[in-house]
Amino acid sequence: MPLAALRRASRETVSGLPRAFWWLWISTLVNRLGAFVSTFMALYLTIDRGYSASYAGLVASLHGLGGVVSSFGAGVLADRLGRRPTLLLAQSSTAASVALLGFVRDPVAIAGVACLVGMASSASRPAVQAMMADIVRPEDRVRAFSLNYWAINLGFAVSSLSAGFVAGYSYRAGFLIEAAMTAACAVVVFLRLPESRPVATPAGRAAADAVRLTNVLRDGRFMSVVGLSFLVALVFQQGAVGLPVAMGEAGHSPAEYGAAMAVNGFLIVALQIPVTRLIQHRDAKRLLMVSSLLAGYGFALTAFAGPVVVLALTVCVWTVGEMINAPTQTGLVVRLSPAHGRGRYQGVYTLSWSVAALVAPLVSGLVIDRFGADWLWGACAVVGTGAAVGYGALMRRVPTAETGPGAGAGAGDPVPAEPEVGAA
Repeated sequence: MPLAALRRASRETVSGLPRAFWWLWISTLVNRLGAFVSTFMALYLTIDRGYSASYAGLVASLHGLGGVVSSFGAGVLADRLGRRPTLLLAQSSTAASVALLGFVRDPVAIAGVACLVGMASSASRPAVQAMMADIVRPEDRVRAFSLNYWAINLGFAVSSLSAGFVAGYSYRAGFLIEAAMTAACAVVVFLRLPESRPVATPAGRAAADAVRLTNVLRDGRFMSVVGLSFLVALVFQQGAVGLPVAMGEAGHSPAEYGAAMAVNGFLIVALQIPVTRLIQHRDAKRLLMVSSLLAGYGFALTAFAGPVVVLALTVCVWTVGEMINAPTQTGLVVRLSPAHGRGRYQGVYTLSWSVAALVAPLVSGLVIDRFGADWLWGACAVVGTGAAVGYGALMRRVPTAETGPGAGAGAGDPVPAEPEVGAA
């Protein structure tokens, strides 16, 4: 692409979004720049502390269990208490618990604090996604979600590359750096982000009260999306769980794992914006099917990779699937969510990733310990294929445009009120 065309495409991608979105984007970037713990937790437990892969999987599963517990409650809080207070509470709690995790040494204490970290960190996701849907116009949402995902991976690329070197110096330093960066996110939210939930009128509050968790759980079409998201998340979780353990057992160093995973972040940073322009008006069914297959078979190729360079090539394959899946999946969830119930719907959607974070590490550790890593990579291909078939069947019943309850204000909602302005 010529340089002038690339510049024009970049301007078109970032233009027209509200200021509040960019403050939320900055908060996301700062948070992910310090995301060391998720990168080296498995290596910390197996190499530095000397625990087994099964124990590392158990700890990661408890981290996921914390996310499962908080997903429901955080979604309700985002709708009732507000997006901004929920974010402040979640980020402050995450900073405190991550710092504590760097000091505990007893295996039971490590597992317990890891569960608290998972609970606190997952609590911010429904609020972030609901706030983004609140403040961005429907026609700009895929673009906004892609930019937010771009920020996540820009930060992740930097933190992954540096995590190995930080771990080589001091694992505790990594915990403290992440705690400090998360606390900085809370400061950005407190100073710059207004409340956005559309309940400024009595009618809006009544609409919010009418959307209960039972309504969400009875929404069969939406829950099918959650189930398929869980399958895809099981596969993507292997980048943080199965891959570092397998690489460690194969004799690779933490720095080599960090370099391989940095490819994921840097590739998304380089290609997410042009990929978004390519996919934003294309058939969501095909995109979700293709992304599921790329994820499953991308990880399956790990069984045939040895040197770090070859491993990095397999990372490229499933990263392309990730770039396609993330904005498409998130846009689909918003389309199926009524405006006054976005927090609850996003909380249940987040549950799919939290349950995957609970199940994937435990299963991965057991499979690697008992059968070897190659069986794990073969299972990824099977799960990815199953998700692709499921999306193909489901998307026949999903509107191709924002015309249902998830469009705009949502079915039965009043004209959206101006967002509430919180203390800034």
